[in-house]
Amino acid sequence: MVEKLFMAATVVRDIMTKNIVMVDHDKTALEAAKIMTEKGISSLFVVKDNHPIGIVTERDFIKKICARELPIAQVKMSDIMSKILTTADPDTPIEVAIQRMVNHKIRRLPIMESGKLVGIITVTDLAKHLRTTLLLEGALSDSNSFDNMIATMDRDKY
Repeated sequence: MVEKLFMAATVVRDIMTKNIVMVDHDKTALEAAKIMTEKGISSLFVVKDNHPIGIVTERDFIKKICARELPIAQVKMSDIMSKILTTADPDTPIEVAIQRMVNHKIRRLPIMESGKLVGIITVTDLAKHLRTTLLLEGALSDSNSFDNMIATMDRDKY
């Protein structure tokens, strides 16, 4: 019997993104867009009194501002944010976190510990986890093709 020399990630803590960026609920969409551009990120947590109350994504900007032709410098984060539907704690099994994301039809899952926001799991984090798992198990022979798939996951087909 061959002994496996690796420890596969099994809980959210192992794959979550710990560097989270927050914006106050009364900041404008323009301020948030500048932060997202500067940091190279696609979402921000919206906080009120340092407590997370929602999340704003690039999709929110398109659907709730651009499509409605609203003035970006006047729209407040609290007006376009999506409420946090569910969370996980760092010791939640990855499979449970995935099921919560599927059940709530979300692409980002906030990770909370003792009432504090400590991370986020995104579909990209899950894709990278899957790639690593497959590579470790020797099931993926061409890692470049998988990398290309991850890079194009969020692109529109048209």
